Amino acid sequence: MLFNSLSFLLFLPIVFALYWWVNKKGLQLQNFLLLLASYFFYACWDWRFLFLLLFSTALDYFTGIQMVEAKNQGRKKVWFWLSIIVNLGFLGVFKYYNFFADSFAETLFGLGFQANFWTLQVILPVGISFYTFHGLSYVIDIYKGRIQPERNIITYSLFVAYFPLLVAGPIERATHLLPQIKKRRFFDYPKAVDGMHQITWGLFKKVVIADNCALYANDIFDHYQSMNSLSLILGAIYFAFQIYGDFSGYSDIALGTSKLFGIDLLRNFNYPYFSRDIAEFWRRWHISLSSWFRDYLYIPLGGSQGGMMMKIRNTFIIFLVSGFWHGANWTFLVWGALHAMFFLPLLITQNNRNNIESVAKGKSWPTIQEFMAMLLTFGLTAFAWIFFRAKTVSEAIDYIKNIFRFNLEGGIQFLDFERYSVELLMLLGLFIIVEWNAREQEHPINGKWAKLKALVILTAILILGVFSSPSDFIYFQF
Repeated sequence: MLFNSLSFLLFLPIVFALYWWVNKKGLQLQNFLLLLASYFFYACWDWRFLFLLLFSTALDYFTGIQMVEAKNQGRKKVWFWLSIIVNLGFLGVFKYYNFFADSFAETLFGLGFQANFWTLQVILPVGISFYTFHGLSYVIDIYKGRIQPERNIITYSLFVAYFPLLVAGPIERATHLLPQIKKRRFFDYPKAVDGMHQITWGLFKKVVIADNCALYANDIFDHYQSMNSLSLILGAIYFAFQIYGDFSGYSDIALGTSKLFGIDLLRNFNYPYFSRDIAEFWRRWHISLSSWFRDYLYIPLGGSQGGMMMKIRNTFIIFLVSGFWHGANWTFLVWGALHAMFFLPLLITQNNRNNIESVAKGKSWPTIQEFMAMLLTFGLTAFAWIFFRAKTVSEAIDYIKNIFRFNLEGGIQFLDFERYSVELLMLLGLFIIVEWNAREQEHPINGKWAKLKALVILTAILILGVFSSPSDFIYFQF
Protein backbone atom coordinates (compact mmCIF):
# COMPACT_ATOMS: atom_id res chain seq x y z
CA MET A 1 0.00 0.00 0.00
CA LEU A 2 1.84 3.07 -1.26
CA PHE A 3 1.43 6.39 0.56
CA ASN A 4 0.50 7.93 -2.80
CA SER A 5 -2.16 5.32 -3.66
CA LEU A 6 -5.95 5.38 -3.54
CA SER A 7 -5.94 2.47 -1.12
CA PHE A 8 -3.95 4.55 1.40
CA LEU A 9 -6.32 7.45 0.77
CA LEU A 10 -9.10 5.16 2.04
CA PHE A 11 -7.08 3.40 4.73
CA LEU A 12 -5.84 6.53 6.54
CA PRO A 13 -9.20 8.27 7.23
CA ILE A 14 -10.78 5.00 8.40
CA VAL A 15 -7.95 4.30 10.86
CA PHE A 16 -7.89 7.95 11.94
CA ALA A 17 -11.65 7.97 12.68
CA LEU A 18 -11.60 4.65 14.57
CA TYR A 19 -8.47 5.64 16.49
CA TRP A 20 -9.98 8.81 17.95
CA TRP A 21 -13.41 7.15 18.39
CA VAL A 22 -11.96 4.55 20.78
CA ASN A 23 -9.87 7.15 22.60
CA LYS A 24 -12.34 7.40 25.50
CA LYS A 25 -12.31 3.61 25.93
CA GLY A 26 -8.69 3.52 27.02
CA LEU A 27 -5.11 3.66 25.80
CA GLN A 28 -4.72 -0.11 25.43
CA LEU A 29 -7.63 -0.38 22.99
CA GLN A 30 -6.31 2.61 21.06
CA ASN A 31 -2.84 1.03 20.78
CA PHE A 32 -4.32 -2.36 19.88
CA LEU A 33 -6.32 -0.77 17.06
CA LEU A 34 -3.21 0.98 15.77
CA LEU A 35 -1.28 -2.29 15.92
CA LEU A 36 -3.95 -4.18 13.93
CA ALA A 37 -3.98 -1.37 11.36
CA SER A 38 -0.18 -1.58 11.13
CA TYR A 39 -0.21 -5.35 10.52
CA PHE A 40 -2.94 -4.91 7.90
CA PHE A 41 -0.84 -2.17 6.24
CA TYR A 42 2.19 -4.49 6.15
CA ALA A 43 0.18 -7.51 4.98
CA CYS A 44 -1.01 -5.48 2.00
CA TRP A 45 2.58 -5.57 0.71
CA ASP A 46 3.00 -9.32 1.11
CA TRP A 47 1.19 -11.16 3.88
CA ARG A 48 3.68 -14.06 3.68
CA PHE A 49 6.41 -11.92 5.27
CA LEU A 50 4.20 -10.90 8.18
CA PHE A 51 5.58 -13.89 10.09
CA LEU A 52 9.10 -12.41 9.86
CA LEU A 53 7.91 -9.18 11.43
CA LEU A 54 6.06 -11.09 14.17
CA PHE A 55 9.08 -13.32 14.83
CA SER A 56 11.48 -10.37 15.01
CA THR A 57 9.11 -8.58 17.39
CA ALA A 58 8.72 -11.64 19.65
CA LEU A 59 12.46 -12.32 19.65
CA ASP A 60 13.47 -8.82 20.76
CA TYR A 61 10.59 -8.51 23.25
CA PHE A 62 11.50 -11.82 24.91
CA THR A 63 15.26 -11.17 24.72
CA GLY A 64 14.91 -7.77 26.37
CA ILE A 65 13.15 -9.26 29.40
CA GLN A 66 15.50 -12.23 29.64
CA MET A 67 18.58 -9.98 29.64
CA VAL A 68 17.30 -7.99 32.60
CA GLU A 69 16.23 -11.10 34.51
CA ALA A 70 19.47 -13.00 33.78
CA LYS A 71 21.15 -14.18 36.98
CA ASN A 72 24.64 -13.37 35.77
CA GLN A 73 26.49 -11.41 33.12
CA GLY A 74 27.22 -14.55 31.13
CA ARG A 75 23.55 -15.45 30.60
CA LYS A 76 22.78 -11.82 29.80
CA LYS A 77 25.48 -11.88 27.14
CA VAL A 78 24.11 -15.13 25.67
CA TRP A 79 20.63 -13.62 25.24
CA PHE A 80 22.11 -10.44 23.78
CA TRP A 81 24.18 -12.22 21.15
CA LEU A 82 21.32 -14.58 20.33
CA SER A 83 19.17 -11.61 19.38
CA ILE A 84 21.97 -9.90 17.43
CA ILE A 85 22.89 -13.05 15.48
CA VAL A 86 19.30 -14.04 14.65
CA ASN A 87 18.31 -10.51 13.61
CA LEU A 88 21.39 -10.01 11.45
CA GLY A 89 21.07 -13.60 10.22
CA PHE A 90 17.62 -12.97 8.76
CA LEU A 91 18.84 -9.72 7.22
CA GLY A 92 21.91 -11.47 5.84
CA VAL A 93 19.99 -14.37 4.31
CA PHE A 94 17.26 -12.33 2.63
CA LYS A 95 19.33 -9.32 1.61
CA TYR A 96 22.93 -10.44 1.16
CA TYR A 97 23.10 -14.21 0.61
CA ASN A 98 22.70 -14.05 -3.20
CA PHE A 99 25.28 -11.25 -3.41
CA PHE A 100 27.93 -13.21 -1.53
CA ALA A 101 27.12 -16.45 -3.38
CA ASP A 102 27.38 -14.77 -6.80
CA SER A 103 30.53 -12.81 -5.84
CA PHE A 104 32.23 -15.95 -4.54
CA ALA A 105 31.30 -17.88 -7.69
CA GLU A 106 32.69 -15.08 -9.87
CA THR A 107 35.92 -15.02 -7.85
CA LEU A 108 36.33 -18.78 -8.27
CA PHE A 109 35.60 -18.46 -12.00
CA GLY A 110 38.34 -15.82 -12.23
CA LEU A 111 40.74 -18.32 -10.64
CA GLY A 112 39.80 -20.99 -13.17
CA PHE A 113 37.21 -22.92 -11.16
CA GLN A 114 33.58 -23.48 -12.08
CA ALA A 115 31.10 -23.14 -9.18
CA ASN A 116 27.32 -22.92 -9.14
CA PHE A 117 25.86 -21.96 -5.78
CA TRP A 118 22.22 -22.28 -4.86
CA THR A 119 20.55 -18.86 -4.69
CA LEU A 120 17.34 -17.65 -3.09
CA GLN A 121 14.43 -17.07 -5.46
CA VAL A 122 12.48 -14.73 -3.19
CA ILE A 123 11.89 -10.99 -3.11
CA LEU A 124 13.37 -8.92 -0.28
CA PRO A 125 10.81 -8.53 2.53
CA VAL A 126 9.80 -4.87 2.49
CA GLY A 127 11.09 -2.84 5.43
CA ILE A 128 13.34 -5.61 6.81
CA SER A 129 16.40 -3.31 7.04
CA PHE A 130 14.38 -0.72 8.94
CA TYR A 131 12.57 -2.85 11.50
CA THR A 132 15.70 -4.96 12.08
CA PHE A 133 17.70 -1.84 13.01
CA HIS A 134 14.71 -0.70 15.04
CA GLY A 135 14.86 -3.86 17.13
CA LEU A 136 18.66 -3.94 17.33
CA SER A 137 18.83 -0.48 18.91
CA TYR A 138 16.22 -1.58 21.48
CA VAL A 139 18.20 -4.70 22.45
CA ILE A 140 21.54 -2.86 22.53
CA ASP A 141 20.10 -0.09 24.72
CA ILE A 142 18.79 -2.66 27.23
CA TYR A 143 22.11 -4.53 27.23
CA LYS A 144 23.99 -1.27 27.87
CA GLY A 145 21.57 -0.40 30.70
CA ARG A 146 20.23 2.72 28.99
CA ILE A 147 16.58 1.59 29.11
CA GLN A 148 14.41 -1.01 30.80
CA PRO A 149 12.56 -3.62 28.69
CA GLU A 150 8.94 -2.98 27.77
CA ARG A 151 6.76 -5.71 29.31
CA ASN A 152 3.49 -4.85 27.58
CA ILE A 153 3.53 -6.91 24.37
CA ILE A 154 1.01 -4.63 22.62
CA THR A 155 3.06 -1.53 23.42
CA TYR A 156 6.31 -3.12 22.25
CA SER A 157 4.74 -4.61 19.10
CA LEU A 158 3.37 -1.20 18.16
CA PHE A 159 6.81 0.35 18.71
CA VAL A 160 8.20 -2.05 16.06
CA ALA A 161 5.29 -2.15 13.62
CA TYR A 162 3.86 1.39 13.77
CA PHE A 163 2.73 1.73 10.15
CA PRO A 164 3.89 5.29 9.29
CA LEU A 165 7.53 4.23 9.83
CA LEU A 166 7.36 0.48 9.22
CA VAL A 167 8.56 0.14 5.63
CA ALA A 168 11.09 2.98 5.21
CA GLY A 169 11.69 4.65 8.57
CA PRO A 170 12.61 6.90 10.14
CA ILE A 171 14.50 4.43 12.32
CA GLU A 172 13.12 5.29 15.74
CA ARG A 173 14.71 4.89 19.17
CA ALA A 174 12.93 3.32 22.11
CA THR A 175 13.79 6.36 24.25
CA HIS A 176 11.85 8.61 21.87
CA LEU A 177 8.90 6.54 20.62
CA LEU A 178 8.02 4.16 23.48
CA PRO A 179 7.19 6.93 26.03
CA GLN A 180 4.78 8.45 23.49
CA ILE A 181 3.06 5.09 22.88
CA LYS A 182 2.69 4.48 26.64
CA LYS A 183 1.20 7.91 27.30
CA ARG A 184 -2.48 8.64 26.69
CA ARG A 185 -2.91 10.91 23.70
CA PHE A 186 -5.52 13.61 23.14
CA PHE A 187 -6.56 15.07 19.83
CA ASP A 188 -4.47 18.15 19.05
CA TYR A 189 -6.13 20.11 16.24
CA PRO A 190 -3.18 22.40 15.35
CA LYS A 191 -0.85 19.36 15.29
CA ALA A 192 -3.29 17.44 13.05
CA VAL A 193 -3.54 20.40 10.64
CA ASP A 194 0.24 20.69 10.57
CA GLY A 195 0.38 16.95 9.85
CA MET A 196 -1.98 17.33 6.89
CA HIS A 197 0.14 20.19 5.55
CA GLN A 198 3.30 18.09 5.89
CA ILE A 199 1.60 15.17 4.10
CA THR A 200 0.63 17.55 1.28
CA TRP A 201 4.22 18.80 0.93
CA GLY A 202 5.52 15.23 0.98
CA LEU A 203 3.10 14.23 -1.78
CA PHE A 204 4.24 17.20 -3.86
CA LYS A 205 7.87 16.14 -3.49
CA LYS A 206 7.01 12.56 -4.46
CA VAL A 207 4.50 12.82 -7.32
CA VAL A 208 5.65 16.14 -8.81
CA ILE A 209 9.40 16.43 -8.17
CA ALA A 210 10.57 12.82 -7.80
CA ASP A 211 8.29 11.12 -10.32
CA ASN A 212 8.83 13.78 -13.00
CA CYS A 213 12.60 13.62 -12.50
CA ALA A 214 12.37 9.81 -12.62
CA LEU A 215 10.94 9.93 -16.17
CA TYR A 216 14.06 11.70 -17.43
CA ALA A 217 16.66 10.16 -15.11
CA ASN A 218 15.50 6.62 -16.01
CA ASP A 219 15.59 7.30 -19.73
CA ILE A 220 19.00 8.99 -19.61
CA PHE A 221 20.57 6.26 -17.46
CA ASP A 222 19.00 3.52 -19.62
CA HIS A 223 20.41 5.10 -22.84
CA TYR A 224 23.55 6.78 -21.51
CA GLN A 225 25.68 5.46 -24.41
CA SER A 226 23.78 7.67 -26.89
CA MET A 227 23.57 10.78 -24.70
CA ASN A 228 25.90 13.77 -24.93
CA SER A 229 27.78 15.21 -21.95
CA LEU A 230 25.16 17.84 -21.10
CA SER A 231 22.34 15.30 -21.04
CA LEU A 232 24.40 12.96 -18.85
CA ILE A 233 25.06 15.78 -16.37
CA LEU A 234 21.33 16.55 -16.37
CA GLY A 235 20.64 12.85 -15.77
CA ALA A 236 22.78 12.92 -12.62
CA ILE A 237 21.06 16.12 -11.44
CA TYR A 238 17.60 14.68 -12.14
CA PHE A 239 18.42 11.56 -10.16
CA ALA A 240 19.76 13.69 -7.28
CA PHE A 241 16.38 15.45 -7.08
CA GLN A 242 14.46 12.24 -7.74
CA ILE A 243 15.95 10.42 -4.77
CA TYR A 244 15.67 13.50 -2.54
CA GLY A 245 12.03 14.15 -3.50
CA ASP A 246 11.24 10.47 -3.22
CA PHE A 247 12.76 9.70 0.17
CA SER A 248 12.27 13.05 1.91
CA GLY A 249 8.73 13.14 0.46
CA TYR A 250 8.06 9.71 1.97
CA SER A 251 9.50 10.90 5.30
CA ASP A 252 7.30 14.01 5.28
CA ILE A 253 4.21 11.85 4.66
CA ALA A 254 5.28 9.49 7.46
CA LEU A 255 5.88 12.32 9.95
CA GLY A 256 2.66 14.11 8.93
CA THR A 257 0.61 10.91 9.18
CA SER A 258 2.00 10.21 12.64
CA LYS A 259 1.05 13.71 13.79
CA LEU A 260 -2.58 12.84 13.01
CA PHE A 261 -2.31 10.18 15.73
CA GLY A 262 -0.61 12.54 18.19
CA ILE A 263 2.83 10.91 17.87
CA ASP A 264 6.02 12.73 16.82
CA LEU A 265 8.60 10.84 14.79
CA LEU A 266 12.28 11.70 14.42
CA ARG A 267 13.03 14.18 11.68
CA ASN A 268 14.79 12.45 8.80
CA PHE A 269 15.73 15.31 6.42
CA ASN A 270 16.78 18.89 6.97
CA TYR A 271 17.33 20.45 3.53
CA PRO A 272 20.54 18.46 2.79
CA TYR A 273 21.21 20.09 -0.60
CA PHE A 274 21.86 23.41 1.17
CA SER A 275 24.85 21.85 2.94
CA ARG A 276 28.22 23.57 2.73
CA ASP A 277 30.32 20.40 3.07
CA ILE A 278 29.86 16.62 3.13
CA ALA A 279 29.89 16.47 6.93
CA GLU A 280 26.95 18.86 7.05
CA PHE A 281 25.22 16.88 4.29
CA TRP A 282 25.30 13.74 6.45
CA ARG A 283 23.89 15.65 9.41
CA ARG A 284 20.91 16.55 7.19
CA TRP A 285 20.38 13.46 4.96
CA HIS A 286 18.63 10.33 6.31
CA ILE A 287 19.32 11.63 9.82
CA SER A 288 17.85 8.64 11.67
CA LEU A 289 20.20 6.19 9.87
CA SER A 290 23.26 8.44 10.16
CA SER A 291 22.71 8.91 13.89
CA TRP A 292 22.06 5.14 14.28
CA PHE A 293 25.43 4.29 12.77
CA ARG A 294 27.08 7.05 14.83
CA ASP A 295 25.67 5.78 18.14
CA TYR A 296 25.79 1.99 17.58
CA LEU A 297 28.88 1.59 15.37
CA TYR A 298 31.08 4.69 15.10
CA ILE A 299 31.26 5.53 18.82
CA PRO A 300 31.76 1.88 19.94
CA LEU A 301 34.65 1.67 17.44
CA GLY A 302 36.28 4.60 19.20
CA GLY A 303 34.64 7.41 17.26
CA SER A 304 36.85 10.45 16.92
CA GLN A 305 39.00 9.38 19.86
CA GLY A 306 42.50 8.03 19.40
CA GLY A 307 44.98 8.77 16.64
CA MET A 308 44.32 9.99 13.14
CA MET A 309 44.67 6.52 11.61
CA MET A 310 41.95 5.19 13.89
CA LYS A 311 39.68 8.08 12.96
CA ILE A 312 40.27 7.41 9.25
CA ARG A 313 39.62 3.68 9.73
CA ASN A 314 36.38 4.37 11.62
CA THR A 315 35.25 6.85 8.98
CA PHE A 316 35.72 4.33 6.17
CA ILE A 317 34.00 1.58 8.16
CA ILE A 318 30.96 3.73 8.88
CA PHE A 319 30.55 4.86 5.26
CA LEU A 320 31.18 1.41 3.76
CA VAL A 321 28.70 -0.23 6.14
CA SER A 322 26.22 2.55 5.38
CA GLY A 323 26.65 1.88 1.66
CA PHE A 324 26.25 -1.87 2.12
CA TRP A 325 23.12 -1.32 4.25
CA HIS A 326 21.49 0.21 1.17
CA GLY A 327 21.86 -2.87 -0.95
CA ALA A 328 23.81 -5.96 -1.91
CA ASN A 329 25.69 -4.47 -4.84
CA TRP A 330 29.23 -3.19 -5.33
CA THR A 331 27.75 0.10 -6.55
CA PHE A 332 26.55 0.92 -3.02
CA LEU A 333 29.96 0.10 -1.55
CA VAL A 334 31.66 2.44 -4.05
CA TRP A 335 29.05 5.10 -3.22
CA GLY A 336 29.90 4.76 0.49
CA ALA A 337 33.65 4.79 -0.21
CA LEU A 338 33.31 7.97 -2.27
CA HIS A 339 31.55 9.74 0.60
CA ALA A 340 34.30 8.56 2.97
CA MET A 341 36.90 10.10 0.65
CA PHE A 342 34.89 13.33 0.38
CA PHE A 343 34.71 13.43 4.20
CA LEU A 344 38.40 12.69 4.77
CA PRO A 345 39.85 16.20 4.11
CA LEU A 346 37.38 17.67 6.62
CA LEU A 347 38.37 15.06 9.21
CA ILE A 348 42.12 15.49 8.74
CA THR A 349 41.91 19.30 8.92
CA GLN A 350 39.39 19.08 11.80
CA ASN A 351 36.81 21.10 9.87
CA ASN A 352 34.03 18.51 9.95
CA ARG A 353 31.95 20.43 12.49
CA ASN A 354 32.33 23.90 11.01
CA ASN A 355 28.78 24.12 9.65
CA ILE A 356 26.28 23.25 12.36
CA GLU A 357 23.69 26.02 11.94
CA SER A 358 21.54 26.50 8.83
CA VAL A 359 23.28 28.35 6.04
CA ALA A 360 22.65 32.13 6.00
CA LYS A 361 20.59 31.85 9.18
CA GLY A 362 18.27 34.85 9.53
CA LYS A 363 19.33 36.19 6.13
CA SER A 364 17.72 36.13 2.71
CA TRP A 365 20.80 35.29 0.67
CA PRO A 366 23.98 33.30 1.17
CA THR A 367 27.40 34.84 0.70
CA ILE A 368 29.26 34.01 -2.52
CA GLN A 369 31.52 31.73 -0.49
CA GLU A 370 28.51 29.89 0.99
CA PHE A 371 26.88 29.60 -2.42
CA MET A 372 30.01 28.13 -3.98
CA ALA A 373 30.40 25.72 -1.05
CA MET A 374 26.79 24.51 -1.50
CA LEU A 375 27.33 24.13 -5.25
CA LEU A 376 30.49 22.08 -4.71
CA THR A 377 28.81 19.85 -2.11
CA PHE A 378 25.84 19.24 -4.38
CA GLY A 379 28.20 18.44 -7.26
CA LEU A 380 30.03 15.85 -5.14
CA THR A 381 26.81 14.19 -3.97
CA ALA A 382 25.36 14.16 -7.52
CA PHE A 383 28.60 12.56 -8.76
CA ALA A 384 28.34 9.85 -6.08
CA TRP A 385 24.65 9.29 -6.91
CA ILE A 386 25.75 8.02 -10.36
CA PHE A 387 27.17 4.91 -8.66
CA PHE A 388 24.06 4.61 -6.47
CA ARG A 389 21.79 4.71 -9.54
CA ALA A 390 23.84 2.61 -11.99
CA LYS A 391 23.22 -1.13 -12.23
CA THR A 392 26.94 -1.98 -12.06
CA VAL A 393 30.20 -0.23 -11.20
CA SER A 394 31.42 -0.56 -14.80
CA GLU A 395 28.21 1.08 -16.05
CA ALA A 396 28.76 3.99 -13.66
CA ILE A 397 32.37 4.39 -14.83
CA ASP A 398 31.24 4.34 -18.49
CA TYR A 399 28.61 6.96 -17.67
CA ILE A 400 31.26 9.22 -16.10
CA LYS A 401 33.69 8.64 -18.98
CA ASN A 402 31.00 9.76 -21.43
CA ILE A 403 30.47 12.94 -19.41
CA PHE A 404 34.17 13.83 -19.66
CA ARG A 405 34.24 13.35 -23.42
CA PHE A 406 32.73 16.86 -23.49
CA ASN A 407 30.49 15.97 -26.39
CA LEU A 408 27.87 18.74 -26.67
CA GLU A 409 26.47 17.79 -30.05
CA GLY A 410 22.69 18.18 -30.06
CA GLY A 411 22.58 20.48 -27.02
CA ILE A 412 19.97 19.35 -24.50
CA GLN A 413 18.68 16.17 -26.03
CA PHE A 414 14.96 16.53 -25.53
CA LEU A 415 13.37 13.25 -24.77
CA ASP A 416 10.12 11.99 -26.13
CA PHE A 417 7.87 12.94 -23.22
CA GLU A 418 4.93 15.25 -22.79
CA ARG A 419 6.88 17.57 -20.50
CA TYR A 420 10.17 18.88 -21.83
CA SER A 421 13.39 19.00 -19.95
CA VAL A 422 13.50 22.82 -19.87
CA GLU A 423 10.13 22.95 -18.15
CA LEU A 424 11.36 20.45 -15.58
CA LEU A 425 14.45 22.56 -14.92
CA MET A 426 12.21 25.58 -14.31
CA LEU A 427 10.10 23.51 -11.91
CA LEU A 428 13.24 22.42 -10.04
CA GLY A 429 14.37 26.05 -9.84
CA LEU A 430 11.05 27.04 -8.26
CA PHE A 431 11.25 24.08 -5.89
CA ILE A 432 14.73 25.17 -4.75
CA ILE A 433 13.48 28.72 -4.08
CA VAL A 434 10.55 27.43 -1.97
CA GLU A 435 12.82 25.12 0.03
CA TRP A 436 15.42 27.86 0.50
CA ASN A 437 12.83 30.21 1.99
CA ALA A 438 11.62 27.42 4.33
CA ARG A 439 15.05 26.06 5.31
CA GLU A 440 14.69 27.09 8.97
CA GLN A 441 11.29 25.36 9.27
CA GLU A 442 10.28 21.70 9.13
CA HIS A 443 8.29 22.21 5.91
CA PRO A 444 7.12 25.17 3.80
CA ILE A 445 3.33 24.94 4.38
CA ASN A 446 2.94 26.91 7.59
CA GLY A 447 2.46 30.42 8.93
CA LYS A 448 -0.24 32.99 8.21
CA TRP A 449 -0.97 31.81 4.66
CA ALA A 450 -0.69 28.10 5.36
CA LYS A 451 -4.16 27.22 4.01
CA LEU A 452 -3.58 29.17 0.79
CA LYS A 453 -0.14 27.55 0.39
CA ALA A 454 -1.70 24.12 0.88
CA LEU A 455 -4.34 24.89 -1.77
CA VAL A 456 -1.67 26.01 -4.26
CA ILE A 457 0.42 22.89 -3.62
CA LEU A 458 -2.62 20.61 -4.00
CA THR A 459 -3.42 22.29 -7.31
CA ALA A 460 0.17 21.83 -8.43
CA ILE A 461 -0.02 18.14 -7.51
CA LEU A 462 -3.17 17.68 -9.62
CA ILE A 463 -1.75 19.58 -12.61
CA LEU A 464 1.91 18.54 -12.57
CA GLY A 465 1.89 15.20 -10.76
CA VAL A 466 2.70 11.93 -12.49
CA PHE A 467 -0.30 9.64 -12.11
CA SER A 468 -0.12 7.59 -15.30
CA SER A 469 3.07 5.74 -14.34
CA PRO A 470 3.74 6.32 -10.61
CA SER A 471 6.96 4.78 -9.35
CA ASP A 472 7.51 2.95 -6.07
CA PHE A 473 9.39 4.72 -3.30
CA ILE A 474 13.10 4.01 -3.91
CA TYR A 475 13.91 3.19 -0.27
CA PHE A 476 11.24 0.47 -0.10
CA GLN A 477 13.77 -1.83 -1.83
CA PHE A 478 16.22 -1.40 1.06
